[in-house]
Amino acid sequence: MNALVIGSRGSSLALAQVEIVRGLLAKAHPALKLEVKVIKTSGDQFNNLSLSADGGKGLFTKEIEDQLLRGEIHLAVHSMKDLPTVLPDGLTIGAVPPREDAHDVLVAKYAVSFDALPRGAIVGTSSIRRRAQLLARRPDLRIVEIRGNVETRLRKLVENSKMESIVLAAAGLNRLNLWNQFGELLWHDLEHDVMIPAVGQGAIACEARTDDKETLELLSTISDESAGVAVEAERAFLRAMGGGCQVPYAAHATVEAEEIFLVAASFSPDGKDAKRAEVVGLIANPREVGARAAKQILG
Repeated sequence: MNALVIGSRGSSLALAQVEIVRGLLAKAHPALKLEVKVIKTSGDQFNNLSLSADGGKGLFTKEIEDQLLRGEIHLAVHSMKDLPTVLPDGLTIGAVPPREDAHDVLVAKYAVSFDALPRGAIVGTSSIRRRAQLLARRPDLRIVEIRGNVETRLRKLVENSKMESIVLAAAGLNRLNLWNQFGELLWHDLEHDVMIPAVGQGAIACEARTDDKETLELLSTISDESAGVAVEAERAFLRAMGGGCQVPYAAHATVEAEEIFLVAASFSPDGKDAKRAEVVGLIANPREVGARAAKQILG
């Protein structure tokens, strides 16, 4: 292979993730030529679409996957949480690089903690998972939809006099190094008793064709085993629940030695009905761990 073509969305965060993958590949294979192809997705072209109403999953991946299947690119780099749990025939996740912090973060103008938000405070998020968990803990909050990339959302918070706070993924803030660019804002990690992350949050998916053995062999050198196992357990949970962006599901797995620790939950959209499961299993069986958590919640 003379050159490996990487397909990605053109957002700042998507390109930052590409640079992470490109850096890992360049270190593992110094002689390999790496090219990046920016591809517009439905989620980019129609930014007025509601992520909850229109399904979310697939809005940021389909056009990239189409080019991957046609052989126009060798590798697609996605945010793992954007990737549907069932991939198109002929595609597979070839690598999961080391995972970034998976926490959600409350970004606030004045509140020194989540519980310190004023009664009736307006909180912005486009995620029904975040909405449900915010309302489960604080039904007095007013949740409003906010769209745009990470920087745009932060600017909207600063410029909107009525909005008190927004919720973002720590991974995006870290990858874009945005913590110090909005010094007037306060940042608070939301622990799992308040907000369980989205399935795959903080992880990068390197997607390739199942019959492209050369690319898959290259990708095998940059994959992180613990991240891959944790993500597989989370995605198995979501698959067993039959859900995507339209249903408020959440799951996060960690790996210690030979064990997987998975916390998972489902919520009604208003947060009033919540079911939670905590499951421990072996790293050799991540799909079984995810399926068992789903069974507990469904049962």
